[in-house]
Amino acid sequence: MTLRTRLLRPVARRLRRGVEQARKRWLAFGELWRRSLQLRVVVSTLALSSAVVFVLGMVLQMQITNQLLETKTNAAIQQAKASAAVVQPDLLGLNPGPDSVRSRFLSAVNKINTASSGQDVASSGAGAFEPVFDDAGNNGADGKPATVGPVQDVPAGLAKMVQGGFSGSQITTVDRETGRTTLLVVGIPVSSSARAMQLYLLFPLTSEQATAAVVQNTLVVGGLVLLLLLAVIANLVTRQVVRPVRQAAEVAERFADGSLDERMIVVGEDDVARLAQSYNEMAESIQEQIRQLEDFGQLQRRFTSDVSHELRTPLTTVRMAADVLHASREQFPGGLARSTELLVDELDRFESLLGDLLEISKLDAGVEELAADPVDVRVLARRARDAVRAIATGNGTTIVMDMPDHEVTAELDSRRVERILRNLLANAVDHGEGLPVELTVRGDGNAVAITVRDHGVGLRAGEAELVFNRFWRADPSRNRRTGGTGLGLSISLEDARLHGGWLEAWGERGYGAVFRLTLPCTHGHGIATSPLPLRPADLPTLEAAVEEPEESPEEVEPPQSEFTWQPAQPVTGIESPEREEVG
Repeated sequence: MTLRTRLLRPVARRLRRGVEQARKRWLAFGELWRRSLQLRVVVSTLALSSAVVFVLGMVLQMQITNQLLETKTNAAIQQAKASAAVVQPDLLGLNPGPDSVRSRFLSAVNKINTASSGQDVASSGAGAFEPVFDDAGNNGADGKPATVGPVQDVPAGLAKMVQGGFSGSQITTVDRETGRTTLLVVGIPVSSSARAMQLYLLFPLTSEQATAAVVQNTLVVGGLVLLLLLAVIANLVTRQVVRPVRQAAEVAERFADGSLDERMIVVGEDDVARLAQSYNEMAESIQEQIRQLEDFGQLQRRFTSDVSHELRTPLTTVRMAADVLHASREQFPGGLARSTELLVDELDRFESLLGDLLEISKLDAGVEELAADPVDVRVLARRARDAVRAIATGNGTTIVMDMPDHEVTAELDSRRVERILRNLLANAVDHGEGLPVELTVRGDGNAVAITVRDHGVGLRAGEAELVFNRFWRADPSRNRRTGGTGLGLSISLEDARLHGGWLEAWGERGYGAVFRLTLPCTHGHGIATSPLPLRPADLPTLEAAVEEPEESPEEVEPPQSEFTWQPAQPVTGIESPEREEVG
């Protein structure tokens, strides 16, 4: 590593840190710019005001400077004419010799200085000056030009003009011992007996430059003060508008959080006051509608609960009579015996429906409590399998279970989770068309997931969300096999939410359906991902699905009217057979 590299590394690190800090500050300012209306209004006002003040300052400065120069030039020209008139008599009798010219020039300069010193400065307005006489093209006995004064400070262009017999003025900058000096040079031809001479008056513009600098500093200071005052005024004015809006936002947030009694304070009769009044009226209307909905919901839940309770007494009586008839069905004719069996089956379904109605009314009322204890999920899965084993055997369906060899423990309500699994398995058996049903259990320490997959008809697009609706059926023409009540999946979804978990569905026509239950391992902890995918990984790719009709063109998909999807319900009171195929 070279010495140069070692020296440059700290500099590069500091440069990177500086760039990173600048980037963070820029991002913070950008976030503040997006979130603060007051900042945007104040900055925009300052930007526009700065442009206006800058343009106005430039215009004022140019006007003042031009006026100063114009006044100075007019006064200088008048002074030059007056000086030429003073020295004109002395130059008329000029001897053409070089020495006589220089002496006459010196006498004329003294006369001009004497005349200018006696002149009223207030009336003149031209200020101090230096006279210069030049006899262009004529040299003295020493070979030098016959001039008096700093003729080298006269611009060449102006000298050429005056030598041609014209008067003129020009501003130039020269270097002197005191520094660079800006001069206003006025030239005028002066007639003599021999030839025309040139008279130049050099007026320093020091006082005008000082005046312009004072004006510029005044404009800068005044502009800054004006911008500061505009910033304060814009901030105060914007705050008067933004503060009610912020208060309205805070009141709206509290109202959205459930504080329905929150209202805005109405002050005055301006636009903000009308906004507050309108908001309060809207909040009052929403609160009244919410109260009406709550009262209606409570009335509906109470009605459902009361009807369910009231139906239990006559149902018990009917059940007892049906059981007596069912026990004596062998003594009845064939048609009557079958009617007795149908009566018992429908009573079983009616009892399940009443139980589900009571359960869902409790969930709607929010009075259900969760009794969470550490449970091995595999045990619950086996119990659910045993509960639906009779239905699976009757349909010729095999339940294949894929579970880890180790315990998959989670804090759950055993009764509710087992009910969810029974519903999912019964649903899969009912819609699996006799094909195997797969139950998979996995856990990753944060969450536990259980998927139930069937290989039946599947779901159409958009039906994955509808399956959890109460009493929803994909096709009413399709008869149920398990006698579900239509509330099982709705109750299962509420049970999953009560645990803080998810219950999701996936389905595709011809590839079956998958229901995935994901629950946190620790009660009260949130979950972000599931240990199992919702969409099966063994499905064919999109290209294979497109090519499949070409490989088997004779296959025709059955009409959709032959299929339906109806949530299955838990089946209780069924004895498990001694043997079952379990994968």
